[in-house]
Amino acid sequence: MLLQISAALSAGQVAQFRQALDQIEWVDGRVTAGHLSTSVKHNEQIPEDHPIGRRLGHILLDALDRQPLFMSGALPAKIVPPLFNRYAEGQSYGPHIDGSIRPIPGASQRVRTDLAATLFLSEVQEYDGGELVIDDTFGPQRVKLPAGGLVLYPASSVHHVLPVTRGVRLASFFWIQSMVREDHRRRLLFDLDVSIQRLRRDVPQHSSILEFTALYHNLLREWADV
Repeated sequence: MLLQISAALSAGQVAQFRQALDQIEWVDGRVTAGHLSTSVKHNEQIPEDHPIGRRLGHILLDALDRQPLFMSGALPAKIVPPLFNRYAEGQSYGPHIDGSIRPIPGASQRVRTDLAATLFLSEVQEYDGGELVIDDTFGPQRVKLPAGGLVLYPASSVHHVLPVTRGVRLASFFWIQSMVREDHRRRLLFDLDVSIQRLRRDVPQHSSILEFTALYHNLLREWADV
């Protein structure tokens, strides 16, 4: 499932992030690349242990914890602390697939990367190129969202970032281990949850709301790994 969230961060939060990121010295993005990705990754990142990056990551995760669409689509069990990258003119990231297991820096925990997320921090008019291209069931999907927008997609998908031809593309990225490992089951639960919310809004006294809610939770109880 490929899920776009239009305002994962508010305009004020995006401005706060941009101001903080301007204070940081970026490093070669290949520091976190796997063996096969090193030759195709051409961007810059904030060091994983940078205090500003960690602070911004906490703010982002707090915001997503209050974002119903994200919680419903991801059903997060564990999240790798968000990282931040920068693509200047001429930089790109060729086709690759994310590693299946990621460590959490400074902890003994490891995270199975069921889902990947990219949060856009540059406005679309600030740069040309830089689209995130995700190989989906229905073919390659190009994603370029306004600042504050987030896309969530299976980490098992082959994906790449097209070369930036003008300006600078800023983003945050991270991985999620979901309570429900299988993408098709997460999709079914998401669709059911959205339908329940719509029914509650349009027909709040409908007798089927309780039945559908019970079905949702019984399926989640059957499929969740916590």
